[in-house]
Amino acid sequence: MTLTLSENAAKKILNLIQEESDPASFKFRIMVSGGGCAGFQYIFSLDNVSRDDDHIFQDKGVTIVLDEASMPFLEGVEIDYVEDLIGASFQVKNPNASSSCGCGNSFSL
Repeated sequence: MTLTLSENAAKKILNLIQEESDPASFKFRIMVSGGGCAGFQYIFSLDNVSRDDDHIFQDKGVTIVLDEASMPFLEGVEIDYVEDLIGASFQVKNPNASSSCGCGNSFSL
């Protein structure tokens, strides 16, 4: 499985985890679910629970958790964190997506 975080994304995630009451127990969970304006959507969360079908990876000091069903959609993905005049957000560069919506939070295959 190849999923990477940019330096900016890793820094932001680590900062968010440090704000939690028990930072050592939290991981960055990425899921793909049906929905959004393009068919599938990315869901990001901090999670301190592990499930039986979870796959755990490390990148740039961040523990990343993916469920089994989301893995095929996230192969080769790079996650970035961008701050600009209109706001700040995680942005996904997904080589598997045939199209994505304007906000970058949903995609189609």
